[in-house]
Amino acid sequence: MPIKNDKNKEIISTKGIWTGDAGAPVSLVLYGDYESDECAKVHRVIVKLLESHGKKIRFNFRHFPMTQIHQHAHKAAEAAVAAAQEGKFWEMHNLLYAHNRRLGSISLREYAREAGVISKNFLPDLVESKYGWTVRTDLLEALDKGVRSVPTLFINDREYHGRLSQPELAKAIEEECHSAKRKRA
Repeated sequence: MPIKNDKNKEIISTKGIWTGDAGAPVSLVLYGDYESDECAKVHRVIVKLLESHGKKIRFNFRHFPMTQIHQHAHKAAEAAVAAAQEGKFWEMHNLLYAHNRRLGSISLREYAREAGVISKNFLPDLVESKYGWTVRTDLLEALDKGVRSVPTLFINDREYHGRLSQPELAKAIEEECHSAKRKRA
């Protein structure tokens, strides 16, 4: 059931926000935490793969804040969802990973402004946890899929267990492309 905000308007969740070619044969879904250094490294790998593999892949990011060890991760995820309401998810997502060691509320407001978010309610919405349930929905869906830590990557709906390096992921993407071609033939 879609989550509604206080004006009964549907909240845009990250589940439907993709980047890359919509018709790509390979879908990558990463469960991550904005405060995690390891997730920040994987983010840089994914950005390079999107550049190098063009029409072969599409990418979706889902929130899995590890709040036991990262006190700012949940609010950062909420900030990304808030930016998504204005079509600025990817801009905010990239800024959060670029500054993953500075994710306090004031910094989040600065990044939102830099990303192009114009809502005057950005900070009050964060304080009120307006998008907290949207982030929690990602987290609960991840737990249902067996995710227990980050970064966790799914390639075409199957959990990837290899190294999250550019060469290893590029190889896995190529294998998925070849598999998709064989299925069509």
